[in-house]
Amino acid sequence: MHPRDPTTCAAFDHHRLIASGDLVEVVRAAKLALDAGARGPVLIFDEHTGRQIEVDFRGSMDSVLEQLRRNDSAPQTAARGPGRPKLGVVPREVTLLPRHWDWLAQQPGGASAVLRRLVEHASRESGPKERSRLATEAVDRFMLAMTGDFVDHEEASRAFYRGERERFATLTEHWPLDVRDHLRHLAAAVWHENSAG
Repeated sequence: MHPRDPTTCAAFDHHRLIASGDLVEVVRAAKLALDAGARGPVLIFDEHTGRQIEVDFRGSMDSVLEQLRRNDSAPQTAARGPGRPKLGVVPREVTLLPRHWDWLAQQPGGASAVLRRLVEHASRESGPKERSRLATEAVDRFMLAMTGDFVDHEEASRAFYRGERERFATLTEHWPLDVRDHLRHLAAAVWHENSAG
């Protein structure tokens, strides 16, 4: 994760929402909950991807937050050598067929410049579709982690993918309030993105 791209996330103590918002504030709230005897497990989810964020809660609040800051900045400081560090350029390996390398070698500006232009163009063109795909995956990951053993999980998942909003609401009605409401919030964002695109 990049410091310029704040992570919006949500922390749960079992089925109770502890906090949502900026990662640092959510981690702070989760640490306070754990220190106060949260029954757990305490899980933190990135709201954009639905992936769980691993945090080491051992030690004091200051040490937990310091470790979080170190982890947050590690990708930037670890990259050395080629690239433009001040611009955030990170060298990585790209595997292409020989004909692709031949084509890139004939383009003005070199392979890196051409690849950057292609990525920028593709991200502009596929923006809404990509956002919808990522939001859908976030719902799927959150559902699997938090509701996988709930009654009606499979049917609710099918209703979500079919866009059956009323059925989805009915199937999730009896689920724990915080989990249900957060899931509905994520699902509504997907349906909104799909209807806007």
